[in-house]
Amino acid sequence: MAQAYDPYTNVIHTMTKAMEIGHIDQSMFEILKNPQRETKVYLPIEMDDGSVRVFEGYRVQHSNIRGPFKGGIRYHQTCDLNEVKALATWMTLKCAVADIPYGGAKGGIQVDPGTLSERELRRLTRRYTFAIAPIIGADTDIPAPDVNTNPQTMAWVLDTYSQLKGHPCPGVVTGKPVELGGSRGRNSATGRGVVISAKLLLALEGKTLEGTTVAIQGMGNVGANAARIFYHRKAKVIAISDVSGGLYCEEGLDIDAISLYLNQGGKLLKDYGAPGVTHITNEEVLTCKCDVLVPAALENQITEANAGKLQCGCIVEAANGPTTEGADDVLEKRGITLIPDIFANSGGVIVSYFEWVQNIQELTWERDQVNEMLEKLMSKSFQELLNVTEECHCNFRMAAYIVALRKLVFAEKMKGIFP
Repeated sequence: MAQAYDPYTNVIHTMTKAMEIGHIDQSMFEILKNPQRETKVYLPIEMDDGSVRVFEGYRVQHSNIRGPFKGGIRYHQTCDLNEVKALATWMTLKCAVADIPYGGAKGGIQVDPGTLSERELRRLTRRYTFAIAPIIGADTDIPAPDVNTNPQTMAWVLDTYSQLKGHPCPGVVTGKPVELGGSRGRNSATGRGVVISAKLLLALEGKTLEGTTVAIQGMGNVGANAARIFYHRKAKVIAISDVSGGLYCEEGLDIDAISLYLNQGGKLLKDYGAPGVTHITNEEVLTCKCDVLVPAALENQITEANAGKLQCGCIVEAANGPTTEGADDVLEKRGITLIPDIFANSGGVIVSYFEWVQNIQELTWERDQVNEMLEKLMSKSFQELLNVTEECHCNFRMAAYIVALRKLVFAEKMKGIFP
């Protein structure tokens, strides 16, 4: 029987391998392997029909060695403590790769948000915020949106936390509405970072986004924004998918028309129709022939079972942990270049950092300024990864981990162990 996928074991194995390849001092590795705090909370909620349900929630704070904990909150029925531990660890690495002064954290609630009303989601969010309020704050741990959460969710977190503190606390969350202190460009930042990653990789081969064929698995916030930005930069988005299935068009999908359709509320891709568009499965989106494949759904999508079937030129990981360790080996042997999640989807946390800075300084930056700063910072980080691939003769995932771990180990050594 195949061993069940464990995202936390996956990330620790990759970290261990990177320490060896990068010749990094192992003395501080035990600290980096383990989260500083794991919190599990139980959340009793009165439902609209008067019944009471108890939901399980989590907040894992992995490392604050380089700055306050930072990481999103996800609502998903399969969310568990082990997944959140892995995500918190990835956040620590991601912030180090981006070279922003944050550590890593992650939160989640085990719930299918599609089964709850807006009032029930609001009560659940407020109860969760109340439960984790003692360990979050603008200078300690700053949550943000993740899977199935959004600016509205962050507005509820912000208001609940501010009510508890007795004064407005805009810096406690990022990814909130612009009207409540959010940053312009934050909502699309993760998807934009994915497009920037693809652009930087293609440029190494003298190629541009224009005319490049792209397949995107997942049409949540990240996948949908990436699709729109690719489309408007004249890339040819030939395949997309959501939870209901996928769409394919060899000549390129009209992403603006599809976005308008999905934004009507409750609409899914399985019900969309247009001339030249065929319906395919999520698996067929992953395996269709394309220049750039963007897995933008959940973890464990590209595995040893399907890695040999991929027909893409390269992969840009928009989701966290979409590729297993075994699949990495298959892809490398096949010569498929992969830009890892801890770089490719760092646009969200980078612009979250910009939002946090604006809140602290009580400033508001224009969208063009935010986007320009994002591309500049990611371009700088990409060059650092490129240098390490050449130095250590490794792939981009190993390079990203080596860059992150070198910074983290340096910080641990400089600060020393307390007491």
